[in-house]
Amino acid sequence: MSKIYRFLTEDDTSAFCHKVSLALSKGWVLEGSPTYAFDQSTGKMRCGQAVTKEIAGEYTPDMKLGEQ
Repeated sequence: MSKIYRFLTEDDTSAFCHKVSLALSKGWVLEGSPTYAFDQSTGKMRCGQAVTKEIAGEYTPDMKLGEQ
């Protein structure tokens, strides 16, 4: 068993909530508190949330985390 980690980010819209909800529906677990910051390059607020998941097998750097 391995624990894998992802950090989800998106502009502060419903798209962020949908991205996190999709990850939760696939067995990912919230890790820590969400973040919220101003992205000066786009002039928009951005949200972030870390998620983790236990998987069977070993982690490899070439795996596509979103497909786990």
